[in-house]
Amino acid sequence: MRLVLASQSPSRRMLLEQGGVRPVLRPANIDEDALIAQLSDDEPHDIVSALARAKAETVAPEFPEDVVIGCDSMLLLDGTLLGKPHTPERAIERWKAQRGKTAHLLTGHAVCFRGEWVVDTVSTAIRFGEVSDADIAAYAHSGQPLGCAGAFTLEALGSWFIDSIDGDPTSVIGLSMPLLRKCLYRFGLDASDFWD
Repeated sequence: MRLVLASQSPSRRMLLEQGGVRPVLRPANIDEDALIAQLSDDEPHDIVSALARAKAETVAPEFPEDVVIGCDSMLLLDGTLLGKPHTPERAIERWKAQRGKTAHLLTGHAVCFRGEWVVDTVSTAIRFGEVSDADIAAYAHSGQPLGCAGAFTLEALGSWFIDSIDGDPTSVIGLSMPLLRKCLYRFGLDASDFWD
């Protein structure tokens, strides 16, 4: 039995590897924008959970006897869900809007084992620092935040600009290890079943 990660996220893979797991990597290709548009009236927690499940659903049929994990993260700032900025200009705009504020990083998790599902979302409060315009521009142009929900990372250069977090730090990186452990327990499995 293997643990299959329906993601191409290096951060999620790193978390699993640091936790003693060598995951099978099978990135899921879904149209996130179309799904978000369909779910526009849903609650933010439900949207990120639906994105995570859509990713896992595309991969699960290929791995019927393995544990498949899909994840998705978005930042909830002032009532608006924000995904990846993709461009330095958009990252700069986002950082100017979020500096000095507290937002919630929502990470949806969908875990499938033998046709059974556990779907849940973890919310972690992020307190952004009062970051200078020069640092915002330098960070955006480094490229690091462009592929990250909320235009930030907890690790690497982003660590300079996060004043505090309240909640699960692994969820902020992209995969809640405590939630994954609880999901495995619900399936009658142990975390140590997947250690190398």
